[in-house]
Formats: sequence, structure tokens, C-alpha cells
Amino acid sequence: MKSPIALITGSSHGIGQFLSQRLESEGWQVVKVDRQEGPPETLLYDLSHPDQCQELIAEIKQRVDHLDLLVNNAAVMKRESPEELTLNDWQFVLHTNLTAPFLLTRGLAPWLRKGRGRVINMTSTRAHMSEPNTESYSATKGGLLALTHAMAISLGPKIKVNAVSPGWIDVAEEELRDIDHQQHPAGRVGRPQDIASLISYLASPEADFITGSEFIIDGGMTRKMIYEE
Repeated sequence: MKSPIALITGSSHGIGQFLSQRLESEGWQVVKVDRQEGPPETLLYDLSHPDQCQELIAEIKQRVDHLDLLVNNAAVMKRESPEELTLNDWQFVLHTNLTAPFLLTRGLAPWLRKGRGRVINMTSTRAHMSEPNTESYSATKGGLLALTHAMAISLGPKIKVNAVSPGWIDVAEEELRDIDHQQHPAGRVGRPQDIASLISYLASPEADFITGSEFIIDGGMTRKMIYEE
């Protein structure tokens, strides 16, 4: 029996790196993509350029004859006041976080239909709530969330498209304060393994009835009412 095949963008660090390792441990063949240096087998593409998205699509079609899972994980953030954020920076974030997932999903749809037909868009709780000076990032994550349910309808029933929206995930394994954990209703800050476990399930045959959905995984923070005393 052949190993299922996954394509993960933004695979060299953070959640993408942990997810790649998790899927490989479960027998997946993982095609890794990043805009920076990663493991030797990493394909280097800058997804802020639509032409490089098209080049990536062409290379994937040369490398494999089908695709079981596409994880649109690559993302960038520019923390600038909306009054100071340049149009070039706005477009850089927009192209990387929103346009690239659209182009990759559209371009690889025929290959996904040949396989298990799973697309996971890594959105964020910032699609629902914000800190100051994150307009471009929040706008793209909100757009990606809407794109998720739109493409689930357009590409179904064979292709299932879902969104995973992480909250605070400690990808750097940094020293955290007790209050950092205690403010979460779940009692701790999230770990990359939490996200990887959910995606592993959504990519499995058992999740065949799930599409167009958002899975917020944030330890309950978006459900917590906070008032200043």
C-alpha cells in the first residue's frame, strides 16, 4: 500500500515543522515547501509571488501523480500602524497569506481529486480578534477563513476543505510564566503537537464528513470574557 502524500507550505519552522514530523512518523510522504532554508529536501519558493506559486504547482505535478493533503500553512506578519503600513507590505502579506492558498488549492485540485482530497487552511484566532497594528495579518486570516467555506462548496464533494485556527502556540519552547498558562481556560499555553494531532485526524479517512468547518484550538481563550478591574 502506497504512503499518502502531503504538501505542507511553511514547513521549516513552527507548526509546519512539527506537522511535517508528525505526518512522517505516521507513514506519510511529505513534500516540504518554504521560502527559506530548511532540511535538504525542502523546495524553496517565495509564495508572495504568484508566478512562483505556478512554478510550484508545475513541480508538484512532475513529482507525484496525486496528492492526498494540502496544508496552506505559510504566512507572514507585518506589525505596523495602519497609518504607516505601506501598500507594498500590505500586498506582500496578502499574496503570501491569502492569494497563495487560493492559487495552490485551485491549481492542485485535479491532483487532490486523484487522492484523498484534503485541504487544511491554517487560519488564526486573529480572524476573530486582534491586537493593535495587525491589520494586514488579521485581514488575510479572515479572508482565508471565508475562502475555506467557499472552496469547500465549490470543490466538493471529493475535496474537503477545512480551517484550523490556532491561538497562542508555543513553537519556540520558551520559558513561560505561570500567568501565561493560567489565563487559558484549558490551563496551559498550546503546543504544536495540539495542532498536529487535529490535522492528522482531519487528514484521515475518518474525517470524510467534515468540510467547510473552522476548528478553533486556543485553550478556550476566544470564549473567555475579560474585563479590566
